Amino acid sequence: MTEVDFTDITSYQRYKLMASLIVPRPIALVTTLGANGVVNAAPFSMFNMVGEDPPILMLSINRLSDGRLKDTAANILHSGEFVVHMSDEPVAAQMHACGESFPSDVSELAAVGLTAVPSRTVKPPRIQEAPIAFECVLHEKLETESRYVFIGRIQWLAARDGLVDTQAWRVNLRDYRPIARFGASFYTRTEDRFSIADRAGEAAPVSTPIDQI
Repeated sequence: MTEVDFTDITSYQRYKLMASLIVPRPIALVTTLGANGVVNAAPFSMFNMVGEDPPILMLSINRLSDGRLKDTAANILHSGEFVVHMSDEPVAAQMHACGESFPSDVSELAAVGLTAVPSRTVKPPRIQEAPIAFECVLHEKLETESRYVFIGRIQWLAARDGLVDTQAWRVNLRDYRPIARFGASFYTRTEDRFSIADRAGEAAPVSTPIDQI
């Protein structure tokens, strides 16, 4: 086996290994509102669900090479509000383009052709084209030398029509096809799926109860 002592390699080397091995990772396309009133949008793949009670998710944002905060981190620290969107294939190219470096007075949404629509519980807007949006407030934060880890508490969910049945509490997995980050600059689709039978020998249905996801 190849073995690596993580205490004996650089942070860049650790990043290259971790980011290419801990895959696939869901991608958060995050909107925030700057102090100047400009809507910022940026993708982050160091992101995931943490728990449901309270409903919290994690967003990890590194500092720039010169030590400055990225706009998303600065905006969350300023307002305590943000919206996390899931990305699917129709918005993949625009999501990726939001990761480019734009001046703080330029909205990535306008630059890449995405549409801002009002949120219900927070000031940063949602993205109309995204299949899923979680409106969040800052629940807790962790600061290290290299980054901020933000724990967001979800207050509101907005889903594309047909994806969520709020009567049966089921998600239509047949039509929900988010993309994920793979190693380096690669992404992966979620179209090739398989089901592992439960103990009764029955496979999960394509419309799965939310509490079984």
